[in-house]
Amino acid sequence: MEKIDYKKQLSEFYGAKVGKYETVKMPKMNYLMIDGHGDPNNSQEYMDAIQTLYPVAYTLKFMSKKELGKDFSVMPLEGLWWTEKMADFSEKDKGNWLWTAMIMQPDVITKQMFETAVKQVADKKKPASIDKIHFESYVEGRSAQVMYVGPYSDEGPTIMELHEYIKNQGGKLDETNKHHHEIYFSDPRRTDPSKLKTIIRQPY
Repeated sequence: MEKIDYKKQLSEFYGAKVGKYETVKMPKMNYLMIDGHGDPNNSQEYMDAIQTLYPVAYTLKFMSKKELGKDFSVMPLEGLWWTEKMADFSEKDKGNWLWTAMIMQPDVITKQMFETAVKQVADKKKPASIDKIHFESYVEGRSAQVMYVGPYSDEGPTIMELHEYIKNQGGKLDETNKHHHEIYFSDPRRTDPSKLKTIIRQPY
């Protein structure tokens, strides 16, 4: 059975280059999502979300392999980050951040499969945020993105350069529904901070 790597199939959206700022037109995609708020660096709520998303994602992967004969690699963790007033969005003050932690799901995964997977995970593992997980479509549309390599705490200059790129394209950053988006390709528990790979994306 062939194992599909959607990062390669969707390389336009998951294969950004280091230092290359580019515009992409994001299609509608389906995600497992959990919403929360606060600084992810010291938020138990954020840790609970991650520890809930992955068991459900892997249950869906194995369900797809067994029931549909379609195997695929689980996609990386992603995050949407924003504040009620984007003018207050600051890398230095993360306490008022709102966030959505999420993992993209291929089109073969249905809402019914999701509901079955959630019940299985709830019965076996009982993760803390299982009641908060939801399965939704999300459309960003026109977005600018770049691959960043380095510590999460040093993303600031790259984010500023991405915003400058957007302004040079005639875009604006004052719409509160256009959330800062990050895609995490490295496990920070096992990767030196200087080698962490993250796509930084901003719809505009």
